[in-house]
Formats: sequence, structure tokens, C-alpha cells
Amino acid sequence: MYAIVEIQGQQFRAEAGKKLYVHHINGKNEGDTIEFDKVLLIDADGTVTVGAPAIEGAKVVAEVKNPLVKGDKVLVFKKKRRKGYRRLNGHRQQFTQVEIKEVIA
Repeated sequence: MYAIVEIQGQQFRAEAGKKLYVHHINGKNEGDTIEFDKVLLIDADGTVTVGAPAIEGAKVVAEVKNPLVKGDKVLVFKKKRRKGYRRLNGHRQQFTQVEIKEVIA
């Protein structure tokens, strides 16, 4: 059984026992449980239920494993030829690692 759930504007495939990296969730500590109620689709052994836009009463329960994980560094390089303009900027996105405990239909 799996579900497609929307977490902070992004869609994820959630299954029990799966670990996900979602955008940083403020105010959550390691071991806290989170419920995501915006479930868009549920597949229960071949029986697919699609919400319009979300399924009433369905939710995904997750536990925070690591509240702050930094992603890979992304380098942004800007240049204008023959003008002497060069800028290098780096960025590391912050994520929260969650483990899906159960999908409730």
C-alpha cells in the first residue's frame, strides 16, 4: 500500500518504512510525529482511490529522524562576456528527514 502525499508544496510517494527528505520543517525535533492529511492518491493492492483534490479522512503518519540535513552544494555562476562581470554564489538547501510509519486510508 502506498500513497501520493503533498508535503510543503511537493508530492512524494509514501510507503510504510520509507525515508523521505522534505523541505525543512520548523519547530520539529527528532522523534516527533507528524501527520500529513493532504493525500492525493492511495493504492491499496491494486485498488486506486484518487482524491479531488484530496481524499477525505486519509492521512500519512511520519516520524522525524533528523530535523536538519543539509543538501548538496549548488553553485550559481553568473558572467557577462567582455564586461569583467563574474559572480559565484553557493547554496545548500536545508531538509528534514522523515520516516513514514503508516498510511491510513
